[in-house]
Amino acid sequence: MLKQAAYKQQSVQTASPGELTLMLYNGCLKQLRVAENAIKESHFQQKNEALTKAEAIIKELMITLKTDTEVGENMMRMYEYIHYQLIEANIKSDLTALQEAQGYVVEFRDTWKEVIKLDRQNRFGGVAT
Repeated sequence: MLKQAAYKQQSVQTASPGELTLMLYNGCLKQLRVAENAIKESHFQQKNEALTKAEAIIKELMITLKTDTEVGENMMRMYEYIHYQLIEANIKSDLTALQEAQGYVVEFRDTWKEVIKLDRQNRFGGVAT
């Protein structure tokens, strides 16, 4: 377990800003899956813990977002909406709100993966991993 934690810490420390954003999206999705299962199984403490972590990740994405462009402003509004949906999901154990938020996070994550891929292609002459 210690090796896994050390590897994870090393991954974060050596990641590019784009890769860190991708890690945040993936971490959020992991917590949303935990919360979804917890709601279905009526494990309210587990639901609360997972959604609280997901909310914190969305807040971190909001803090690091540059809002000096139209795209940035629109992303901020989307993050605010996702955050609101997560609060609703937590308060009301609302699967619909959770799944809507999850859908947006999946879209953002998938788009971000493509951005990273294109950036690598541009930087390394067409070789993408």
